[in-house]
Amino acid sequence: VQLVESGGGLVQPGGSLRLSCAASGFTFSRYAIRWHRQAPGKERELVAAIGSTGDSTNYADSVKGRFTISRDNAKNTVYLQMNSLKPEDTAVYYCNAIRMTYDYWGQGTQVTVSL
Repeated sequence: VQLVESGGGLVQPGGSLRLSCAASGFTFSRYAIRWHRQAPGKERELVAAIGSTGDSTNYADSVKGRFTISRDNAKNTVYLQMNSLKPEDTAVYYCNAIRMTYDYWGQGTQVTVSL
C-alpha cells in the first residue's frame, strides 16, 4: 500500500498550488480520502475530505472557498487545488485513505507560503 503526495513547494501569498496524491496497492475507488495538514508546533488539522465516488466533499472553515478537493478513480489519484494561499496555510500536507478499519497515510509534502 502506498500513498505518495506531490506538488508542494514555496509560493507567495495569494498564489496557487495543486497537490496530488497517487495511490497504489489497494482498491482506491472504495476509499474516502482526506487531506490533513500539520504546521510546526500545532495539532494536525483536517483540511478536506471526499467520498469514494467523489460526490461528497467537505472542507475546514479555514479553507472553504479557497481549496478544492477532487479525485480521478481511473488514475487512482486525489487532488487538492489550493488558491489564494495565505502564510497560515504553511504546513506539511498529508493524504489519508480510509475505509472501515483500514487507514492509510502518505509521507506528506511541504507547502510554504511566504514572500
